[in-house]
Amino acid sequence: MSSSLPAMRALKQNCLGPVELLAQGIALISPTMTAALIIPVMYSNTGDWSWLSYALGTIMLLFVAFSLNQFASRSASSGSMYGYIRKGLGMSAGGIGGWSLIWAYIGISIAGATGFAIFAGKLLAMIGIPLPTVLLFAICVGISGYCAWKNVAVSAKVMLIFEGVSMVLIGLLCLIALKMHGFTVDPAQVNTAKIPFSSLGLGVVVAIFSLVGFESATAFGDEARNPLKSIPRAVWLSLVISGAFFVFVTYVMVQTTHGYKTTLDQIDAPLNVMAQLVHMPFLQAPLSACAMISFFALNLSCLNAGGRVIYSMGRQGLFHQSTAESHAKNETPHVAVLVMGAISFLAPAICILRGMAPLDVFNDAGTLAAFGFLVPYILIAIAAPVYLKSIGQMKPGHIALAAVSLVLLTIPTVGSVYPVPPAPVKYFPYLFLAYLIIGAAWITLRHRTIATNPRFAADMMGSRQDA
Repeated sequence: MSSSLPAMRALKQNCLGPVELLAQGIALISPTMTAALIIPVMYSNTGDWSWLSYALGTIMLLFVAFSLNQFASRSASSGSMYGYIRKGLGMSAGGIGGWSLIWAYIGISIAGATGFAIFAGKLLAMIGIPLPTVLLFAICVGISGYCAWKNVAVSAKVMLIFEGVSMVLIGLLCLIALKMHGFTVDPAQVNTAKIPFSSLGLGVVVAIFSLVGFESATAFGDEARNPLKSIPRAVWLSLVISGAFFVFVTYVMVQTTHGYKTTLDQIDAPLNVMAQLVHMPFLQAPLSACAMISFFALNLSCLNAGGRVIYSMGRQGLFHQSTAESHAKNETPHVAVLVMGAISFLAPAICILRGMAPLDVFNDAGTLAAFGFLVPYILIAIAAPVYLKSIGQMKPGHIALAAVSLVLLTIPTVGSVYPVPPAPVKYFPYLFLAYLIIGAAWITLRHRTIATNPRFAADMMGSRQDA
């Protein structure tokens, strides 16, 4: 790899408005994914008080969002939290944060492709046309990869439509279920004497892992209109909207499934069961279709966000110079998107061909991805006051905000490893740690090679900053 960076084309500027940025964040959080597959997992931990875990998880991550927005309101560039961490803590810490984000976005993209295959399989089974799971992976990643390669604005609109329609249909189902219960309060879910304090921490871990991805709008600083206002707004709005949706859907789902022959934690298609319980089984096919296209949008959002992290790191000389190029016509990071898409398809395809069940691939990919988000969240909390001090704008409240964020982030960090989960999940932290060590070694080696490169130094200052 040459240490001299080429003359690099920029991404298409001013093509994403506030709505498109918000769509990117919500699509990566993927509220439909949680409603379709994750709420039963939450119920297995915190039972009737599952809605509270989502409320607490949302509040916790708002502190991280506030730290993140200290950067987003002052500086915008491609590369998401990678660039922000670099500004506060230096090149090496930034590189580790970016390396970790790539792991996270790859993991969630795999979960998106797998979720698409699961629900596409359910739909095809309804009409008696089964297709191989690997072929469904190829369809999902192939189409989403084309959208990400072709036009980021179109990609954002596709995600907005798909996830929006899905959330509306799920919301209507919940309202119908509430009407059946006379819009009365469920006593079991507000009985404070039965709050599961011993397992509430695990519930918060699940909630936070459901909400990761809210920061993804920051990856589009080079392409956003009025980024210093639109990106911070998209960050906290995507978190608040998704968190409120989770609280509402969880509450209704728990209430609706009370007394059902199977407890919620044992139901693998809770939305379909809800449709049965409200005497509307005809909604099962539309709900499965909405889940399928929502998972497609999730995969697409990860290819977009992850591709821009790779692109930004490539511009710093950390990856092959081809990843730092944008397409001559489309002005998208086409090589970086291709890398993301290839891994997004090959990794789950290999797992399926080796005999893993799609749902196991989905669960493992999502769990592994969560570790990748925690590292940059922690680094952002540390970097924010350091950055503000460097530009003479730090106040005591910024230090307090960072301290609270770090304390709250210890909950999912510790909860991921203790109590020790069963195999294979108990090995996942060590797998991620090995990945981080490899990345740190590579980043250190590359920084020694390119530290004196004038074009690298110039690109370090290439963010869109306010006056």
